[in-house]
Amino acid sequence: MPRISARLFLTALFALGLSAPASAAAPPHRAAPAITGVVVDSTGAVLPYARVDLIGSSSPAPASTTTSPTGTFRFGPLRPGRYQVRVSLDGFETTTVAVEVRDRTPATVKITLPLAGVHQEVTVTSQTPQVSTGAASNADAVSVTQHTLESLPVFDDDAVATLSRFLDSGAIGQGGVTILVNGMEVNGLNVSTSAIAQIKINQDPYSAAFSRPGRGRINIITKPGSQAYHGDGSFIFRDAALNATNVFATTKPPEQRKIGDAFLGGPVGRSGRTSFMFSLKDDTEARQAIVYALGPDGPIKGAVPQPYRHLLASVGITHQRGRSTISVRPSFEEERDAYRGVGGTVLGSAGTTYYHSESDLTYEQQTVFSASLLNQFQILVGHEVEPETSVSSAPGIVVDGAFTGGGASTNYRRTETHFQISENLTVMKGRHLLQVGFQVPDWSQRGFNDQSGFNGTFYFANLAAYEAGTPYAYIRQTGNSHVAWLEKVLGFYANDDWQLRPGATLSFGLRYDWSNYFHDHDTLAPRFSLAVKPGGAKSTVIRAGAGLFWDKIGPFPIIDVRELQPGGIQRLVLTNPSYPDPYASASAAQAPPSIVRFAPGIELPWTLQYSAGVEQQLFRTATLSIMYYGSDSRMFRSTDVNAPMAPLYLTRPDPAYGQIRQIDSSARQLGNSLQLMLRGRVTRWFNGQVQYTLSRTMNDSGGLNWFPANDYDLSGEWARANFDRRHRLLLLGTITTARQVDLGVALTIESGLPYSEVLPGDPYNNGRGGARPAGVGRNTLQGAGSAELDLRLSRTFAVGGGTGTARKLTLGVDAFNVLNRVNYLTYVGTVTSPLFGQPVTAQAPRQLQLSMRFSF
Repeated sequence: MPRISARLFLTALFALGLSAPASAAAPPHRAAPAITGVVVDSTGAVLPYARVDLIGSSSPAPASTTTSPTGTFRFGPLRPGRYQVRVSLDGFETTTVAVEVRDRTPATVKITLPLAGVHQEVTVTSQTPQVSTGAASNADAVSVTQHTLESLPVFDDDAVATLSRFLDSGAIGQGGVTILVNGMEVNGLNVSTSAIAQIKINQDPYSAAFSRPGRGRINIITKPGSQAYHGDGSFIFRDAALNATNVFATTKPPEQRKIGDAFLGGPVGRSGRTSFMFSLKDDTEARQAIVYALGPDGPIKGAVPQPYRHLLASVGITHQRGRSTISVRPSFEEERDAYRGVGGTVLGSAGTTYYHSESDLTYEQQTVFSASLLNQFQILVGHEVEPETSVSSAPGIVVDGAFTGGGASTNYRRTETHFQISENLTVMKGRHLLQVGFQVPDWSQRGFNDQSGFNGTFYFANLAAYEAGTPYAYIRQTGNSHVAWLEKVLGFYANDDWQLRPGATLSFGLRYDWSNYFHDHDTLAPRFSLAVKPGGAKSTVIRAGAGLFWDKIGPFPIIDVRELQPGGIQRLVLTNPSYPDPYASASAAQAPPSIVRFAPGIELPWTLQYSAGVEQQLFRTATLSIMYYGSDSRMFRSTDVNAPMAPLYLTRPDPAYGQIRQIDSSARQLGNSLQLMLRGRVTRWFNGQVQYTLSRTMNDSGGLNWFPANDYDLSGEWARANFDRRHRLLLLGTITTARQVDLGVALTIESGLPYSEVLPGDPYNNGRGGARPAGVGRNTLQGAGSAELDLRLSRTFAVGGGTGTARKLTLGVDAFNVLNRVNYLTYVGTVTSPLFGQPVTAQAPRQLQLSMRFSF
């Protein structure tokens, strides 16, 4: 009880701090405001020694300076007023940015210079979007700076997850979300949130420099070093005492999360050419998984502890040498997760213990050879270790529509040593901006020791069959579990942004992707986009584009095929076995092995995306875009080509094998969506982005590990995609309040996802189950929609004085799912289950999060 009282006291203390009058918290001598900024090129690399002029009505004469070796500049102290910051550098177009200074220092201004001769002088404001015909200036892109993130409700300090809601599931592909850090594709985000300067989604969606469409990738720009010490540190705290209770929990389980995040940057030595950055994030959580299942004795309800920890550390050194900027950044990541996978109908005994560690070293060099020639080279070398084991060694037990218990049948160790390369050469000639380069997104020596399924798993049609001891299938793996291989993926591209005339830009490119495990060499990917201001209009842009994108497959299809070859793992699939000893009968002891193979002539999956729409400058501070997106994709699916045949489904065509899982890429997906995006300062009190999407996505596969209900009849598989949501409304922004308090808001309203109606047991005798009633297609049932409103209330206090730095302390309270709406996640589709059509898991109820940030 005293611990809960202390937490409630802490909450009250935060609330008092936020509501305290300004005069009570402000220091007696507030530092005069200043303008600070960083200058970068179109790739995000800093530009040193650029001339920066400050022009303003409150200045008697223009002030001038040059950017530091890390691209930063500062003007101050300044009087409140409106200023213009003009930046010029040989080989780049002069760019002017409008900045308004009030009673405190505004956010750091980031100014991007295009190469000379490609665009006319660009004038923007630090807060307002403008329509433009640039290929990378599409108004339906999502771009958030760290200053904006500090004012938004970000759950658990995970900025990438917060922005990921703007991604399109149909554009992500088989290999998951594509993440780029400073322009280079990486396996995962290996920098802390405090080191992020900007996050972009869907910028330049058809550029040949990227392997995936814009709505399937996240571009992250990290903070540069500087010649002035600066940094910030934050602490985030959550406790169950401040939260509502999950709808499936009988009591509120004890939970707590603590997140520390820090960043520090500054000069090295006195040369003015070398700087450093350091970031660290430590995330620990004592969380609980809510179980809601059915057992022989009735409902099973409870909470299972799931301790979690995630550590990220990174150090960077940047050095300016002549016209080259060189940076080196080692990083380390470690993640631990206990009782993974537990929740809903999955009991605690079926959880796993997960561990992952990764060490990387990144080298980057940007060189300005001349006024029209820029080169950027990056290389990353890393090593990963990832074991995952079952918490119980007992055989697995799956009872359709009731519970999953026993052991998880998961036990593997994955290792990987990889390097990735990105080389980009930018050339300006006349009205053309040409980019050519090559990428090595994956060159990995991988090892996989897999003993998953060695204890076997029994499958039962219902609770009655479980109590009677009559499973319909038993699956077990044995044999040599080690596989090792070298995977190589290469990409080459050329892209030209051509300014046909003022107000019209044509962009076209060609990309070639190659993989050593798919002998499909006809993988050219043409890209095209056009942006035009019709009839000399200044506030309207018509934009269209199309492009072909070849997918990345990742290691798992290769693992499945290699380890189940002769001499490797033997996968045994027994139908209607005895229980608890599946090998009691002589026929079971002679069961043939199962194998996995690629279909003859298999191709890499691909996506053809096309779009058209209009962008309109509504007024000076806001833009509206209306875009149609269409896509046609080929996807992976699995089929048992040795499944028992109709009409009795008793014997397999080839008795020498059990299941012959064949992976092919002939599945199809069609997507159509209409997207409205409103960006900027929409009203005098709201600044942010609002996106509404009306969409429909159909396919006949759920992905790599998906099987059709009947391997010989695919007619019922064409249906809504598993991720298909008809309506989606997203809002993310800040609201201006009368007092010195920042209010951030995030709203997500979505229609429900589909799910399938399935029969219990195994009518087709294939050992998988999952059959549907006669005449019933896939994904014919509909889940409930969801709505979540998140708010952040924060206030910033000046700490100390002085002209060199601006020290600030920010206190914040975030409330997630403020209305405490119950948003259901998964449903039971087994028709004979007492839980049929009912949800068994839900998103988190209302949660409060306290935060404190100090920056200088």
